[in-house]
Amino acid sequence: RPFGALVFGRLGDIIGRKYTFLLTLVLMGTSTFLIGLVPSYKSIGIAAPVIVLLLRLIQGLALGGEYGGAATYVAEHSPANKRGYYTSWILTTATLGLFIALGVLMLVKLNIPDTQFNAEWGGWRYPFWISILLVAVSVYIRLKMKESPMFAKLKTEGNTSVNPLKE
Repeated sequence: RPFGALVFGRLGDIIGRKYTFLLTLVLMGTSTFLIGLVPSYKSIGIAAPVIVLLLRLIQGLALGGEYGGAATYVAEHSPANKRGYYTSWILTTATLGLFIALGVLMLVKLNIPDTQFNAEWGGWRYPFWISILLVAVSVYIRLKMKESPMFAKLKTEGNTSVNPLKE
């Protein structure tokens, strides 16, 4: 995650918050969906956990960029005297999302017998597959977002960062 913040923070300073946000969402959402498609260890051997590990690393990388980008985006849209309050909602909604994910998983598990839920291509995969719908809605919303006013001003003035890490 810290590496993701570094990578996507730099990207956000170069190409903008909106498009970096879009990229982190697509990476995180696609890797989540793909976890639900990884064949079992019995089917493809050691490749299965290696693929899951790589997908989880992509999720973590994207999440690191997502959180830092969200904090920057919200802070740049907030009134100066309310930045802390507005950005505090990022952690609150992230925690809320974890509870909702747990609720979805419990709902699926309660409606499917254990043998079917735990099967190789069983119900445990359904939340991963369903997540692509949320990704589609989120991509639509993010395409409608405007660039942060601070970055838009810097871009208009031609003052965007060429090498944010060095600067």
